[in-house]
Amino acid sequence: MSKTAAILVTFFLGGLGVHRFMAGKTGTGIVWLLTGGCFGIGWLIDFIKVCTGKFEKKDGTLWING
Repeated sequence: MSKTAAILVTFFLGGLGVHRFMAGKTGTGIVWLLTGGCFGIGWLIDFIKVCTGKFEKKDGTLWING
């Protein structure tokens, strides 16, 4: 996924956990969905990780290509 697309998905749908489902992290995606991104704190941490290119998929590889 491109960095721009990843940032947009995380910013607009991160509170619902969509970015976590896309990264294969289904368990935490459900937690994000039910708690509003862990009450906004988890969403903010994930957003920063996505912006810096450090957000990883379930298998440990980076979510952002390039």
